Amino acid sequence: MAEDSGVLPDHEIIALAEAGAIRTDLPLDDGQVQPASLDLRLAEDAYRLRASFLPGKERTVAEMLQEPGIHMHRIDLTKEGAVLETGCVYLVPLQEHLRLPPGIAARANPKSSTGRIDVFTRLVTNRSRAFDEVPMGYSGPLYLEVSPRTFPIMVRPGDRLAQIRFKRKRPETLKEKVVSIDLEVKGDQPVGWRAKHHSGIVDLRGIGAHEASQFWEPVWPRDGRIVLNPEEFYILVSRETVKVAPSEAAEMAPIAPELGEFRAHYAGFFDPGFGMNSGGSRAVLEVRSRDVPFILEHGQPVAKLIYESMASKPQGLYGGKGSNYQGQGLKLSKHFA
Repeated sequence: MAEDSGVLPDHEIIALAEAGAIRTDLPLDDGQVQPASLDLRLAEDAYRLRASFLPGKERTVAEMLQEPGIHMHRIDLTKEGAVLETGCVYLVPLQEHLRLPPGIAARANPKSSTGRIDVFTRLVTNRSRAFDEVPMGYSGPLYLEVSPRTFPIMVRPGDRLAQIRFKRKRPETLKEKVVSIDLEVKGDQPVGWRAKHHSGIVDLRGIGAHEASQFWEPVWPRDGRIVLNPEEFYILVSRETVKVAPSEAAEMAPIAPELGEFRAHYAGFFDPGFGMNSGGSRAVLEVRSRDVPFILEHGQPVAKLIYESMASKPQGLYGGKGSNYQGQGLKLSKHFA
């Protein structure tokens, strides 16, 4: 009997690892396998790049790194970790390697906590002409391009900044849903947060260890509107709740040009079970305007969710142990108290 197409759930991801299709430098960590994705772990070094690159169909990433002028220096992450600075581009080998069977492809995305601190990540593979996409049957190492935009970050081997979702053939697109922005003041709560510049280092392992007021300032609307300043970073929230059934997975399109000249989301994966709690969960939006100031109004459409079919039902659903954002409203990343 033919296997069902769709996004692979947790038990099928584990089966891929047991079959050698996912190979790791170290055994998988507890909680690394999510209901419909696998967290990816940094390895032991990083390369400070002169500029971002794709290797193209004829070259490996290792071959590119040997070419003059591609990278500026290598950074050891093993001693006490290392600080990755804002405005710089780094390439970090990952602990996971792939040997995908025919018919299985993959796609990567920043984790939610990565996107909420304005760290831009993209997956790079050998002989690739597109970021974040892993073609069917790919065999080779994985690398993560990392670019902190607002806050410098402290990283160490094993830190998880991105996740990968495996797909068998072409999953069925079940539906699309447009979400809008919530700019209605509720009590004494702001409608969003704007990142402060020159605020200090975010330690990725410092869960709840950073004082929010040192990194963020509240955003208040005027007449139901806010103005996005060019190239500043905002945390906002959707007006609607988002629900993802156990039989589906969702991804938010990071840029929908027809909805406005801004980026509404960095981390786009929503796992099965998200928002199935009593009261539902909102989508937190990581927003950056492009080039010119942009006015947002309460209820304005800002992003698009695309729902795809799961190949089978996951054994675990989002909202269990290690799920930081179930039932969320306007919420900063887990690093902030």
